[in-house]
Amino acid sequence: MELQKISQALDSYIRPGTFPVAVRMLSSAGEIPEKARMPKRDLGMTMSVCQGIALARRYGWSMAMGEEDMLCPLGALTLGFLPPKSKFLDGSFNVPFYEKSQNVRARIARGLPRLEQDNYTHFVAAALHRADFEPQVIIVYGNPAQIARLIQAAVYGTGEPVVSSSIGSAACGEEITRPILTDQCQFIVVGGSDRVFAQTQDHEASFAVPIGKVDVLIEGLEATHKAGMRYPTPSFLTFKPQFPPSFKELMDYLRQGG
Repeated sequence: MELQKISQALDSYIRPGTFPVAVRMLSSAGEIPEKARMPKRDLGMTMSVCQGIALARRYGWSMAMGEEDMLCPLGALTLGFLPPKSKFLDGSFNVPFYEKSQNVRARIARGLPRLEQDNYTHFVAAALHRADFEPQVIIVYGNPAQIARLIQAAVYGTGEPVVSSSIGSAACGEEITRPILTDQCQFIVVGGSDRVFAQTQDHEASFAVPIGKVDVLIEGLEATHKAGMRYPTPSFLTFKPQFPPSFKELMDYLRQGG
């Protein structure tokens, strides 16, 4: 399905408050789209992956990032830009800094989804309707009702639940890496730098769909919409409410003759 049609379907059935984001991993700098901004080259700074995604979904910018643009080590590791060295894997570094112990950090480190090192040199993210490349993943941010509609659409044709493996941080690994590795949709309760630095709002979560599942997702959105599952969620209003007795007393008084 053409990207414009995917974007139109998401706008029609989901109405996201920010642009859906197309993401593709690149094998060389030569694949970077001409109009893409790069944080270090064009903005004079390094940043986290989630900030790059936020610039695409909020500003509509096309953003390309490689190892030289990386501020967050977890982003660099999950995308395979840097190797997972031993002191990372054994939890020696205080990342994430809020976990109970080194053993917990080690478990998180070993569980971080990672693309194979050296397969890719950069990634590019762009507002879906403006993307001039074939994405591997599409990421949609929304409130729980919007994310639920996407989950319903993904489940429509298979009956298989959509899973989440969020750890409250490193959302980029769940939004980009895991969908690429598994070819399965994910929903993500984002946290950590995504909320602090990428300024994801308290009401927002995200949903990631690998490109191979997009046609099925759009079919599910259309079919479940026709079946009555909508966003905004329809309210059931054809019922008789229970008012306080004083309201009935007043109504009876007003209806009295004379």
